Amino acid sequence: MKNITLGKTGITVPQNAFGALPIQRISKDAAVALLRRAYEGGMRFFDTARAYTDSEEKVGAAFEGMNDKIYIASKTQAKTGDELKRELETTLKNLKRDYLDLYQLHCVPQAYKPGDGTGLYEALAQAKDEGLVRHIGVTAHLLNVAEELVESGLYETLQFPLSYISSERDIELVYKCKEKDMGFIAMKALAGGLLTNARACMAFMSSFDNVLPIWGIQREEELDQWLAFFSEEAVLTKEDEVAIEADKKELKDAFCRGCGYCSPCTVGISVKDCARMSQMIRRAPSEAWLTEKWQTEMEKITECIECGVCMSRCPYQLNIPELLKKNLADYRDIVAGKIKV
Repeated sequence: MKNITLGKTGITVPQNAFGALPIQRISKDAAVALLRRAYEGGMRFFDTARAYTDSEEKVGAAFEGMNDKIYIASKTQAKTGDELKRELETTLKNLKRDYLDLYQLHCVPQAYKPGDGTGLYEALAQAKDEGLVRHIGVTAHLLNVAEELVESGLYETLQFPLSYISSERDIELVYKCKEKDMGFIAMKALAGGLLTNARACMAFMSSFDNVLPIWGIQREEELDQWLAFFSEEAVLTKEDEVAIEADKKELKDAFCRGCGYCSPCTVGISVKDCARMSQMIRRAPSEAWLTEKWQTEMEKITECIECGVCMSRCPYQLNIPELLKKNLADYRDIVAGKIKV
């Protein structure tokens, strides 16, 4: 397992990090045990956020007093400088720390800069000057915003979706970050759960010398597959390349990554699940998606009023109502036995 340095931050860790969004779904004891096991297995970088309900508290409980042994990153969705200061105070309290290794503006809709009227960048820079934050970064889903952020030179790290089905323009962003000495943290490395070949995903990440992937981990078996790469390096094989090309062909059109930013739906549709049902039902045991519960959930698509709220929130600018309709038609054919999965 090689080490990665996050640009000018100087943060150097194994190229295998822990994404703490999923631990909000498990008990505190289970989360603490999972986090500590990740540390014992070799992980040294842990990414959380204020938006992840109690994730920060669980990370804090697991690593209290270990400031010199690990790096912790968190994020804020604050809209003003004053709100950012309050959120940072809460984050530090939750994490049981007096400083944060990396603080990131979370899922930004624009490239925040000094003098833009929000006060966000000024508050972030002030937190760094005061020693409350060691390094500052930003996370984005919109490619044009991410590109502007990299060119600005204002931030030390960028967190952006990256996987082996990413576009050439996405990958060019990785190289631009390297050129600008900006750390690149890869989220959505499994494309929202659509990619299931862990070895190929890890091997793809290993092909870069400036990318730190954070894997969303909720269960021990998930952690095990990533920890295994500390003892057995993942290198792309011809078999992997064939599998990757097959995935690219299947997912080349617009698809839902399952990020959930579109929620809640006006009429209660589970958009992040229903809008990618065609892929999920073919990539996991189909029985789990053919239950009475999911048939009912899928039929809710007929209640869509095409209000456009979900599309206005989607960071990938997908035509969600059309995507839902296509998935429902496909799902009905599968339920009726017209299509075998």
